[in-house]
Amino acid sequence: MYNLKCRFCDAPIEQTFIDLGTSPIANSYVKPENFMKMEPFFALHAFVCGECFLVQLPNMESREHIFNEEYAYFSSYSASVLSHSKAYVEMMIDRFGFDGNSQVIEVASNDGYLLQYFRDRGVKVLGIEPSGSVAEAAEKAGIPSRVRFFGVETAKALKAEGFTADLMLGNNVMAHVPDLNDFIGGFPILVGPRGIVTIEFPHLLRTIEDLYYDQVYHEHYSYLSFIAVEKIFAAHGMTLFDVEEIAPQGGSLRIFACHTGDETHPVTERVEAMREREIAAGLASPEGYRSFAERVQETKRDLLRFLMEAKESGKTVVGYGAPAKATTLLNYCGVKADMVDYTVDISPYKHGNLLPGTRIPIHPPEKILETKPDYVLIFAWNIKDEIMRNMAGVREWGGKFVVPLPRVEVLD
Repeated sequence: MYNLKCRFCDAPIEQTFIDLGTSPIANSYVKPENFMKMEPFFALHAFVCGECFLVQLPNMESREHIFNEEYAYFSSYSASVLSHSKAYVEMMIDRFGFDGNSQVIEVASNDGYLLQYFRDRGVKVLGIEPSGSVAEAAEKAGIPSRVRFFGVETAKALKAEGFTADLMLGNNVMAHVPDLNDFIGGFPILVGPRGIVTIEFPHLLRTIEDLYYDQVYHEHYSYLSFIAVEKIFAAHGMTLFDVEEIAPQGGSLRIFACHTGDETHPVTERVEAMREREIAAGLASPEGYRSFAERVQETKRDLLRFLMEAKESGKTVVGYGAPAKATTLLNYCGVKADMVDYTVDISPYKHGNLLPGTRIPIHPPEKILETKPDYVLIFAWNIKDEIMRNMAGVREWGGKFVVPLPRVEVLD
């Protein structure tokens, strides 16, 4: 019916994973002067490939439009992201011995949030970042950056300049890539014979188990299992030799890859264990993906029930965070400013704007202390502990924090 092809293996895809209706581009915040103007909405319908089991959205908007000069996500504003990044750098240096003779290249390096820790340890760094606004911030912080999308062409160009990477990394970027074969195909070109690649991505298994459907939005072209990622890397001459489960994004994987045939990086037992775990969970068969949509509908009703009961009781509800996931959650559930008065975000680049589609206003966090709401609905639930620490004053007037997924939970 849709005549769609898998972006990795090119097989026809027909099976629905989740249909969330229509939604605007997640980070396309609305400026106040455009309040009365129309926004473009696109189908938010994810499918699963019956051959390689890659879950994916069809291309609805170009990457050049999404990751433009006004892209408003700056990683350095999250203390949790910085802490995670610093711990990663220390672990990688301890385990693999990177030093002043090593070259580290990060794909989707954002504002230099991670590479700064390698630089501070004397390691040579280079960032590749498609959004000029955040790359400029990295340059100002002393992180050399190239404003480019990564793929085979970029890898060949950097190789011609004399770059060879001992480590290439990409955190929360693989899902953002419309052409997976071009993206992964760049790594074996630029990584040295004994070099390695690490990639972090939200784990599809955790998304399914914990009903984190708000991670489905147009910036995320793919939703990644270990099984699918292993196949993609293998097709480009690279072997996954290790895997770790990590906390970010509600549960992510960090995979370690090397050139196939590189015996200096033997495959660990964790690789087979993760593969078998996903197979046992049904991710290697179409049936494992069928119940997700029905369970998501239950969480939608759960959130609407909470909000309506709060409003009928005269309670005030505001949000914390203006992440991309909030756009999916609120538009799918049909929640607007009549139920959530406003939201706040630590990033000044979002202040004064409106959330896409729902037009809920975005303010600085201090707004919560001024208005003293009854409930603070945490849209950025992946850093809820950080948010509750920073906003501990909410409890002084009896306010309570709430997380929307996997079920609405009022946190005491």
